Amino acid sequence: MSTLTATAEERMLLAKDASRQVGLLTDAAKSALLDAIADAIEARTAEIVAANAEDLARGREGGLSTGLLDRLRLDDARVHALAAAVRDVARLPDPVGRVLDERTLPNGIRLQKVSVPFGVVGSIYEARPNVTVDIAALALRSGNAVVLRGGTAAQTTNAALIDAMREALAAQDVDPEAIQTVDDFGRDGARALMHARGVVDVLVPRGSAQLIETVVTESSVPVIETGAGVVHVVLDSSAPLDWARDIVVNGKVQRPSVCNAVETVLVLRDAADRLVPPIAAALQEAGVVIHGDDAVRGLAADVVPATEADWATEHMSLELSMRVVDDLDDALAHIRTYSTHHTESIVTADEARAERFLAEVDSAVVMANASTRFTDGGEFGFGAEVGISTQKLHARGPMGLPELTSTKWLARGSGQIRS
Repeated sequence: MSTLTATAEERMLLAKDASRQVGLLTDAAKSALLDAIADAIEARTAEIVAANAEDLARGREGGLSTGLLDRLRLDDARVHALAAAVRDVARLPDPVGRVLDERTLPNGIRLQKVSVPFGVVGSIYEARPNVTVDIAALALRSGNAVVLRGGTAAQTTNAALIDAMREALAAQDVDPEAIQTVDDFGRDGARALMHARGVVDVLVPRGSAQLIETVVTESSVPVIETGAGVVHVVLDSSAPLDWARDIVVNGKVQRPSVCNAVETVLVLRDAADRLVPPIAAALQEAGVVIHGDDAVRGLAADVVPATEADWATEHMSLELSMRVVDDLDDALAHIRTYSTHHTESIVTADEARAERFLAEVDSAVVMANASTRFTDGGEFGFGAEVGISTQKLHARGPMGLPELTSTKWLARGSGQIRS
């Protein structure tokens, strides 16, 4: 069967077949495979960038948002960064075959609980060609095949990246069907992927809240839910101005289109006069539009009146919501109401308040005195990441290699029977 003529369902079956070979590859073989993928991506940089230019032009004509255009864009430097990330994953410890528990039963049977690949990992995402490479690399390093649905916005770029990676697999005598795409089937491909229970073992959506909700609601394949990032920074009464300013500006400006960018800043009332004017000025100097409540608007010029909807908005652009709250209890209540449970940070010189915040906030990553931009698999030392899980089952926070494995029990006996 040719992949070019296969249906979406047939491609996923090809991935299932290929997963058996990938699951048995040695640590060294998987590392060599990823190095070959990195080399292939770099060798085809010009082709990938040219394909990306087509997607960008189509996106601008179609009115794609600034944030999504930034996520979509690849230049030479970003392509080389993708290859470097693949090489980083190749150097990570093999997550397969780890002994997680072992014991000997009274009857002499020896038990071991070991980590094993899922088999086939699926992912549905949008306008993020880096995800195409990151998830493929992590899936292969953890012994899995992968089926990708990257959306129409990045379809030309994704096709070039997948072609390069499949070519590298074939050159390493690994079945290239271990990397599949259903992009050319459009929404029908996405539906087929969501309903491929028994063929695809786990599905990871990445993208807008609407996309993630659709996948979680409609999929019959088990889903690891990643979430939108309505991310908060709380500025405590004791927050040093330089820390507060630098953390807020970095969290919003360094890359505003990503899910760990700060979207709402909550300032305790007894620090508002000291902190709001200089921080608002620094944000505005960096081009940020501030949506503020009445208290913020009374302390800073050129602030847009905040609406109720702003507190629940993931702007994904140079926009930010700012509110003055009465005290830490009020800040925690706001977070409980509007947070998507992704990342929250507090800036404070009070260790007791920092520890209270870390203990009480129920999000995947909770920080004290650090930029929310550090919520990232690469920054956490995982290499590339599959996504940032905001659920509580199996995986939570940045997901790396261990989160793409399951477990099985091995029992070694010597003729025992149960009485």
